[in-house]
Amino acid sequence: MYDFSGMIAKLKDNPKSIVFTEGPDPRILEAASRLLKDGFLKPVLLGNAEEIKANAAAGGFDIEGAKIIDPLNYEKIDEMVAALVELRKKKGMTPEQAAETLTHSNYFGTMLVKMGEVDCLLGGATYSTADTVRPALQIIKTKPGSSIVSSCFVLEREKNGASEVIVMADCAINLMPDEDQLVEICGEAVGCAKIFGVDPKVAFLSYSTLGSGKGEDVDKMRNAAHKAAEKYPDVPIDGELQFDAAVSETVAKTKAPNSKVAGKANVFILPDINAGNIGYKIAQRLGGFDAFGPILLGLNAPVNDLSRGCNASEVYSMAIITAAQA
Repeated sequence: MYDFSGMIAKLKDNPKSIVFTEGPDPRILEAASRLLKDGFLKPVLLGNAEEIKANAAAGGFDIEGAKIIDPLNYEKIDEMVAALVELRKKKGMTPEQAAETLTHSNYFGTMLVKMGEVDCLLGGATYSTADTVRPALQIIKTKPGSSIVSSCFVLEREKNGASEVIVMADCAINLMPDEDQLVEICGEAVGCAKIFGVDPKVAFLSYSTLGSGKGEDVDKMRNAAHKAAEKYPDVPIDGELQFDAAVSETVAKTKAPNSKVAGKANVFILPDINAGNIGYKIAQRLGGFDAFGPILLGLNAPVNDLSRGCNASEVYSMAIITAAQA
């Protein structure tokens, strides 16, 4: 299991508030109880206060100190409605529509982030990925310099007595990114890798290594790698590389002997969502990696999505990651 002590130490120096959109969920309550005990994050739970407290008591979870907000009984709702109407005025949203929208905790929680009431958001224990990402795209929007929201998975395992951490992107958001989008995905993935203490070495993956294969897909990855290397000159970047050439020093000596990345890559940029989703799941299931993500990248404020099959330990870990992004 990844050692989060470095992130936790930074958060203890500067605690962040994090809103959980599914406050009554026992997995959220267990994670919130642990976060409160450890004292480096300030959980905000959305939902009916009586239900949240009853569920916490039933599970034996101490949530004393957590802030509970009921979207149906919020003292600043008029201010929030007005802010949402302003944000969505180009779409013609009325105050009545805004008020109805804010009865849904995914939108309500996102507006708390937008209005600066909390630092970040974690949802998806019961919501779909789309229902977590859509409000973020509509309300938080992309940060300056970003044209897309992307994602990565951070994968970790024990190898030879040490922790091995790799990053794979984009595995969850962009279906068929073009060259320029891949460059942007690379930059965001590099930033996320650094949060995890990884010294990034980036491989743009393909079925070809440095011209061994031909085709539009090969050209896309080669061109994207060259553009990324120009944009981020301080980061070792190479491509196009086959996966074996990217990770095996023995193969790299044959296929890419002059590459500064081949054989040593730890950040992998995948050509499309098919490759990304399949790739990280192979690593997770056959490679023995623990997978953290999808970690959303490129937003104005940290918003992350849980798997609906998550457990409390995964909620706890993703809460730390989300806050660390802030």
